[in-house]
Amino acid sequence: MTKAVRITLAFCALALTAVLAVGCGGVPGNAVAEVDGTAIEKTDYSHWLNVVSKSGGQSSSVPDAPNFTKCVAAKRKTTPKPAQGQPKMTDDQLKKQCKSEYDALRNQVVGLLVSYKWIEGEAAKQGVKVSDAEVKKSFETQKKQNFPKEADWQKFLKTSGQSQDDILLRVKLDLLSQKIRDKVIKGKDQVSDAQIQAFYDKNKARFTQPETRDLQLVLTKTEAKAKEAKAKLDGGQSWGTVVTQYSVDDASKSNGGKLPGQAKGTLEKSLDSAVFAAQRGKVTGPVKTQFGWYVFRVTKIKKATTQSLADAKTTIKQTLVSQNQQKALDSFVSDFRKRWRDKTECREGYTTSDCKNGPKPTPTPSAQPAQ
Repeated sequence: MTKAVRITLAFCALALTAVLAVGCGGVPGNAVAEVDGTAIEKTDYSHWLNVVSKSGGQSSSVPDAPNFTKCVAAKRKTTPKPAQGQPKMTDDQLKKQCKSEYDALRNQVVGLLVSYKWIEGEAAKQGVKVSDAEVKKSFETQKKQNFPKEADWQKFLKTSGQSQDDILLRVKLDLLSQKIRDKVIKGKDQVSDAQIQAFYDKNKARFTQPETRDLQLVLTKTEAKAKEAKAKLDGGQSWGTVVTQYSVDDASKSNGGKLPGQAKGTLEKSLDSAVFAAQRGKVTGPVKTQFGWYVFRVTKIKKATTQSLADAKTTIKQTLVSQNQQKALDSFVSDFRKRWRDKTECREGYTTSDCKNGPKPTPTPSAQPAQ
């Protein structure tokens, strides 16, 4: 073997070692994904897989991919016996259940860890920072609110599989997200009087209370009974007496037949038309409906009212500010997801819609730092 050949083979061996260390697609061998050059290591993935599994209320451990031997055995013990004549669940069917559970956990955890990197990266890009003192203050406040006793806090850490450092990381990311959000919506609370006027003119129905009518009524099953009831009312008998004797409407019968505050369109169609065509105080009917025959009178009419622009101004401004902020946030999140997805590569077997080499993203983003 010549010296040149030995050198070439040695170089190839080094190159092969480098490729194996880097892994498929440029993701380091000890990582499940890489975000803008920063690896998400398998040790972190395994840790958060356990945390997410416990947070989902799973009594068993994380499904043992890829063979799922333990998972299948555990499911076999807890699967109820099939009804008589029904086939028994096969190991393949149980394995599919285990795989489905594992895939859901994997996607959730990869999405979680990727979102952490995205938020940290976006914060650095925008110059957004939080101090250790801010993190500690927020952490202590939340801990005191949720775990007044230290024993409860320690129990939570144990049952959740998290360390205090994990919680501090989440607090830090929440604070970064909030600061990014504040930066995105800054200045979006400015609304002009012209914009408020335009909104009021376009949406005047929102600020209008319709006419309502208070009623007193009798409902009978037949027209003949309704006419009898009307005759007695016309003859001077009290509504209370007539309602008690004739009405089959239990809801209003116990209240002397009173039905207050009815707006147009809220009653059965034929009754609604008659009520809003009737004169106040006049006994009207019988009116046929799908429920029976009504005799009624309008006891009070409350005219429609429209809130003035001056009175509505505060509400309108709040609405417009909210719309402006949401529009800015929606635009930011869309751009944020696209930019950071393009910087995210996942190892085969760990790809999600957050990875540039993964499936097409769904309309609902999995990572929103600006909430």
